[in-house]
Amino acid sequence: MTDYAVINPATGETLASFDTFTDAQIEEAVAAADEAHREWSRSTTVADRAALLRRAAELHRERREELADIFVREMGKPREAALGEVDFAADIAEYYADQAEDIMADQPIKILGDGSAIIRRSSLGPLVGIMPWNFPAYQIVRFAAPNLIVGNTILLKPAPQCPESSSAIEAIYHDAGFPKGAYQNVLATNEQIADMIADPRVQGVSLTGSERAGAAVAEVAGRNLKKVALELGGSDPFIVLSTDDLDATVQAGVDARLDNNGQACNGAKRFIIVDELYDAFVEKFTAAMAAVEATDPMLDDTVLGPVSSEAAAENLQKQIDSAVEQGATLLTGGTREGAFFAPTVLADVTPDMNVYREELFGPAAVVYRVADEDAAVALANDTTFGLGSYVFTTDADQAERVADRIEAGMVYVNLVLADSPELPFGGIKRSGTARELGHLAADEFVNKKLIRIG
Repeated sequence: MTDYAVINPATGETLASFDTFTDAQIEEAVAAADEAHREWSRSTTVADRAALLRRAAELHRERREELADIFVREMGKPREAALGEVDFAADIAEYYADQAEDIMADQPIKILGDGSAIIRRSSLGPLVGIMPWNFPAYQIVRFAAPNLIVGNTILLKPAPQCPESSSAIEAIYHDAGFPKGAYQNVLATNEQIADMIADPRVQGVSLTGSERAGAAVAEVAGRNLKKVALELGGSDPFIVLSTDDLDATVQAGVDARLDNNGQACNGAKRFIIVDELYDAFVEKFTAAMAAVEATDPMLDDTVLGPVSSEAAAENLQKQIDSAVEQGATLLTGGTREGAFFAPTVLADVTPDMNVYREELFGPAAVVYRVADEDAAVALANDTTFGLGSYVFTTDADQAERVADRIEAGMVYVNLVLADSPELPFGGIKRSGTARELGHLAADEFVNKKLIRIG
């Protein structure tokens, strides 16, 4: 039986297939993860684990060309973007290697009585990671790196369309010197994953994916009293209140929408423009979007490749068509050839339309006109999502004020595509329950043990 296959979205060709694990293979993997935690994790120092992770970062860089080619084949990422993703994954691994001692250092507590008290961090055990297809290296490393530093062991379920990249990344951790069981791929079914979460040897689960998948995993985790970390969807607002360079602001909007072929959870999707700038912004934004052509992702100058599959393109087409049928105005795009989707801009969307509440996962944007700051914030917050957000203004006080009012896990002011290893990533509402990257990521699956001495 095989559910894992590499299907090139640019051509529709099936390039490779991988067999799903048997129940016996799943048991072997869980047992190895448990043994590695009991023997390897508890016998190594933080410095030991940091050295291994640093070597993993080096191997990402040494194999960047090979990895990038795999990403393009699996999910259509433009090759230059794929190379950038590998570099960022290496930076993240290196960051946690550099920060390992600080992350695991004892935390003194100022107590009210005599004596002393500290918080000491230690590992929990094997963790299940359920990863998506849109960032095959970045998504993995931001889960694996902090947890390997802590001493947890990793059971990594890749997306069904990313078995080749996940195998190559597993090889990186093995070749870096991590022992058997410390980091493993598990090509599991949903039913097998549920059984793994329920297994008493497994101590937690992290999922990046859809709301539906997150709810299903959280239900199983809750039933078995396991810690769960979720990073789900987003419909991030891009708010323009003032600007001294409209062309640069428009280009930032295009970059934030088309990044990763429009398939980033924290990509800008709802463009909320104050009235006096709306007409000029929308004219320039629509023209800039229309000027981008979806082309072969293997070409060095490609900005936009295909979406992840023809099925994904069909779903996006249905969303756009439904919006137009319900009264939205199509300013550009709305068409596709196979999995290649033309950059699309919708206007005149109202709260009674389906697209008002949906996440558009592809190169499609919705533009809104608002009267002022209060209306912009109200519209930005009128969503079940709360992942990221973008605010453009020349007024520093306004930037501070709006950032404080937006209901989201992240606010970027006057810049886009500024993720960095030290900056925590995550959301609120239906966008998730946890934080990845930065020091906060290492606190998700860790025993923060109190030691009080009289």
